[in-house]
Amino acid sequence: MGVYNIAVIKGDGIGPDVVNEEIRVLNKIGEKFGHKFEYKEVLLGGAAIDACGTPIPKETVETCKASDSVLLGAVGGPKWDDLPGELRPERGLLGIRSELGLYANLRPAIIHKALASASPIKPEIIGDSLDILVVRELTGGIYFGEHGYRSGKYGEEAYDIENYSEFEIKRIAKVAFDSAMKRGKKITSVDKSNVLESSKLWRRTVIEMAKDYPEVELNHMYVDNAAMQLVRNPKQFDVILTSNIFGDILSDEASQITGSIGMLPSASLADGAFGLYEPIHGSAPDIAGMDMANPIATILSGAMMLRYSFGLTDEAKAIEDAVERVLDKNIRTGDIADADSVRVGTKAMGEAILAEI
Repeated sequence: MGVYNIAVIKGDGIGPDVVNEEIRVLNKIGEKFGHKFEYKEVLLGGAAIDACGTPIPKETVETCKASDSVLLGAVGGPKWDDLPGELRPERGLLGIRSELGLYANLRPAIIHKALASASPIKPEIIGDSLDILVVRELTGGIYFGEHGYRSGKYGEEAYDIENYSEFEIKRIAKVAFDSAMKRGKKITSVDKSNVLESSKLWRRTVIEMAKDYPEVELNHMYVDNAAMQLVRNPKQFDVILTSNIFGDILSDEASQITGSIGMLPSASLADGAFGLYEPIHGSAPDIAGMDMANPIATILSGAMMLRYSFGLTDEAKAIEDAVERVLDKNIRTGDIADADSVRVGTKAMGEAILAEI
């Protein structure tokens, strides 16, 4: 019997709605496979601002560091839009990534066969399936570079500096190459090396890393072309390796190709087995507490936690298979429903998945 300590950040908006269903599913897995999951709830983002006056309380950081992994709902919302930048909920998210050393973000973009018709891409292009893994560097680049204001040629100007070290590029490239070895052995590294010095270093470093992985096919693509190719021919991609800002944009584009941002999980990993797991969707405050949110992305994030942090492959697959069976029965929350679907709310979707485990 395994005992696992999990820090839980329910967050803002629909965060508590979907995380509650994720916890129910994890508890069912614990009962079935003989594990015990212990949870400690902490605050981040808007909820932390309201309670503590800061988007990232010290207690949250300490609890997360003392845990085996972290589950996160979603943070942010218009309620806090007028706050200074350093006090916005998103600063809590950036801060926790930095504090926990979460440098590797894995975002799978998967089309479930039962939902293939929901993709905005033509059927002759997308087919009935898609499986792309975006590996995004998470603690470097322009989001963590120097920011500020200064007097410029036309008056006051703002600046944000993009910078990467060889070390940062090597460690995220290794995650991508290791992931590719377990998949289709193909990587597309996305940069803007025709313009940016940081991208030139990125490309040189990735090419050097590829020498250690002779079985992996490595391609390079400028970010503007990659954005176009994701829509034009998404099946050409297997693993996409890219920087923080490019990965932020491309992973959202890839997720929309699948038909619903409410379906996709993500993992943010540090060295070793520690990780933070969250859905890629936002906090959707307009439907918070209304039993309307799709909990599947959050539940699948829990499956990623079982696989990547705890090494519980069978348990992770049990969740993923249960979700697949529910979708095959045409049980849908509103965001993925069509005229023939059995429409359910957040809790009923959780119940349906529990019944299949």
